[in-house]
Amino acid sequence: MGCAIGGGFYGRQPPLSLPQTLRGTVQVPLPDSGHAFAQGGGKPADTLRELYPTLAACWEAPAGLAKLERTEITARFSLRRDGSLIGEPRITFATPPAETRARDILTEATVAAIRRCTPARITAALGGAIAGRPMALRFIYSGPRGQGI
Repeated sequence: MGCAIGGGFYGRQPPLSLPQTLRGTVQVPLPDSGHAFAQGGGKPADTLRELYPTLAACWEAPAGLAKLERTEITARFSLRRDGSLIGEPRITFATPPAETRARDILTEATVAAIRRCTPARITAALGGAIAGRPMALRFIYSGPRGQGI
């Protein structure tokens, strides 16, 4: 058992923890005004509450999934201070569609939407707060009921 001397860890700082993931959920597709906002209209996002719809504004139901009843997919990614994407978004969760093809279509559409909506228009303050931090954005799509793929 270690003993803290002088209130510290033997004169050293405690190890840094990994940054916490910034999480958000957005119902998609957004109204047409959301797509216009993502393309440069409106003011830059200053809060996470404003940023998540901006990032989801480019999501569109893929033709192969238009009839799916309800789908959820979560993408994990990071942004730079200027709102541009760092690396490739990763899909960390998706409701299991009946077909592998449907999951592939959903994954491609989600990653493509994030790419289209970045760089996001954000303020310098928000950019400084989120730069390099992992973000997890959950997209929820509620399609027509009982139609299947």
